[in-house]
Amino acid sequence: MSDDEIKTALKMMPYGFYAITARSGEDVNAMSANWLTQASFEPRLLTLALQKTSYTHGLIETGRVFAVNIFRAEDEALIKPFTKSRSKNPEKMTEARFHPAPETGCPVLEGAAAVIECRVKQILDTGGDHDLVVGEVVGARVLKPGEVDDSLTLMDIGWSYAG
Repeated sequence: MSDDEIKTALKMMPYGFYAITARSGEDVNAMSANWLTQASFEPRLLTLALQKTSYTHGLIETGRVFAVNIFRAEDEALIKPFTKSRSKNPEKMTEARFHPAPETGCPVLEGAAAVIECRVKQILDTGGDHDLVVGEVVGARVLKPGEVDDSLTLMDIGWSYAG
């Protein structure tokens, strides 16, 4: 099997598109991510693949909390400011509208349909360019009720982050 076939197959997997927020002390950040899945019912765990060089990785490593901001497809424009890295857009959090989540203090971004708050249980070094962050869900809030089909995905925005 060629590398191109592997890449093609990996790109066939459906992915959601989320804003991950984190806090360490007074420092906060938001970034877009799509490699996220529930990993356990009891306790409720989420697993996030997080690029080792991202600013948010450092915040999650030291602050030990993160939140998943879920947006509706119709609100795609609201997540766009968080698709650029902190180094490319250092002012994005001073311009962002958010309030602190009740359990973790992580930013809940204006316009999010729901937010899921997590406390880090483990960060696993994969040996690759992303680590796996395992977070225990400690809170959630639905801000705009809807169905899974309403949630923003990579397919909705025509992007690919796979392969």
